[in-house]
Amino acid sequence: MGFLTWHITRPLGQRLIAAGIGLTIMAFNAQAQTSPQATQEINSLLDFIEHSECRFVRNGSEYHGPQARAHLQKKLEYLEEEDKVNSAEDFIEQAATQSSKSGLAYEVRCPAGIQPANLWLKTELQRQRQLH
Repeated sequence: MGFLTWHITRPLGQRLIAAGIGLTIMAFNAQAQTSPQATQEINSLLDFIEHSECRFVRNGSEYHGPQARAHLQKKLEYLEEEDKVNSAEDFIEQAATQSSKSGLAYEVRCPAGIQPANLWLKTELQRQRQLH
């Protein structure tokens, strides 16, 4: 039986229930997505990482910006699949603070010195928000 035949021949109550289930699924899927503002902020942070002169230190090894971005992008994709990122702060805390394998904190080595990666990114996020 095709959808149109089912839709026409079923009582109104069954059609409303089916429509309600569909709307509930659509609402759940919409809720599970990162907001456009958070997505923009996260992408801006990833761009900042990629183009920075700083070296990203992960598990004792230094990585240039493009390598650091690629690594954090993979972590972000995993976290988004698990619906664990709703803000740029979530991205920083869950993807860019420490190694999920070793538990060691990420650092950045910049011309001005060494600092924790999460502090570096939080400072940049605040700077970007002040510009907008």
